[in-house]
Amino acid sequence: MNAYRLPPALAARLAADPGLWRDFNDICDCGGRLAGTASEKKAFALLRERVHATSPANSGRSIPVAYNGWTPRNASLRMPGGTMAACHPLVRTIATGKDGLTAEVIDLGRGTPDEFVEHAAEIKGRIVLVRHELMFAAGTIHRRRKYDMARANGAIGFLIAGPLPGHVVAGSSGRDSGPGIPALGIAPETAAKLARRPDGWPTVTMTIETDEAPAETETLVYEFPGATDEWVVLSAHVDGHDLAESAMDNGTGLAAVLAVTRALSPEVAKWRRGLRVMFFSVEEWALTGSAQYVQALSDVERARIAIDVNLDSVAGSPNLAALSSGYAGVEPFLLQVAAANGQSLRTVRPLMTNSDHANFAQVGIPAIRLVAGFDDPNAQLRVVLTPADTRDKVAQSELRQATLLTAALVAAACNADPAEAAKWRTKS
Repeated sequence: MNAYRLPPALAARLAADPGLWRDFNDICDCGGRLAGTASEKKAFALLRERVHATSPANSGRSIPVAYNGWTPRNASLRMPGGTMAACHPLVRTIATGKDGLTAEVIDLGRGTPDEFVEHAAEIKGRIVLVRHELMFAAGTIHRRRKYDMARANGAIGFLIAGPLPGHVVAGSSGRDSGPGIPALGIAPETAAKLARRPDGWPTVTMTIETDEAPAETETLVYEFPGATDEWVVLSAHVDGHDLAESAMDNGTGLAAVLAVTRALSPEVAKWRRGLRVMFFSVEEWALTGSAQYVQALSDVERARIAIDVNLDSVAGSPNLAALSSGYAGVEPFLLQVAAANGQSLRTVRPLMTNSDHANFAQVGIPAIRLVAGFDDPNAQLRVVLTPADTRDKVAQSELRQATLLTAALVAAACNADPAEAAKWRTKS
């Protein structure tokens, strides 16, 4: 039998699993799952229920995750002429005073480093406006980097325009606690009204009310031991945003992990490596949950993890990519597994710190992120972080395809011989 091929009986069972689509819809029914909300707690309860149904004897464990809690209360944007525009506070933005922040807006277009350099003398004391980019693409400049460049150049506010007409955009400012600048997501047509005029820059008033206090969430861990003390980690993040259902990001990843756990957990005891299933939260808040977990691992514990397979936004397009995080040695394995299971897969090597895999990769643990629609501006993934991230953007066939490939990758990784696994740690 091909060592990279998912056993036919397992593949058939997974392909026919009605629970995959049921779980996906039930996760979406929980709501957007913003960290610290009842929606997030409801999702964690659902995950516990579904894993327990799969493996009643495995109660798992919960790792407390302390973080700087943040709750948005109100946000508004008064445009030139006094009209109000739709907006959404970026996660962990600071509040303004009750009278708001009134200042001129300087539009830096995409918001590249070169644009910040060229306008450095004009940014101080103004609100910077930039554009949100397709996150799943080579060369993307993340919003948090743009926010940091705005702060570094003396901006007193930050606006970022989303890609979808009629919809504001969400996302994290990247701030943890302490100093920052007020930050709002807006719609592209709002940004178009804030172009520089012959008589100067337009003036707006940003008003943001928030509450901040210490908070706690959790990381859920379920372990299914293999024949050795080595592990393959299968992970996905629970939290999302309150604009919609956070369906693609990351209801798809959660549903796929549950289905793979159902299919593989009864088999793992016969395999070389165990399976460690992990559900992280506060991923949307600078990958906080997985960062705390990885930082707490000893060198010995890190060495026992052969690979992290992280699922984040795995449907919304039939085209799948594995972000290999600079670990060139794992790419032949990924491609061989995909080919043996009749699937096509693109590998993307540069480390992208856009999901929980990055924290594993940065401490020497081979880690991949499986994602759909990479480098495709027409894929449904373009609406992630907008109110349009809803379940209707996901085809059952896409979610099942990603789930089958994940199961094949995990099973092959659990059974790979030590020489093969050692290659995965080779970097470019």
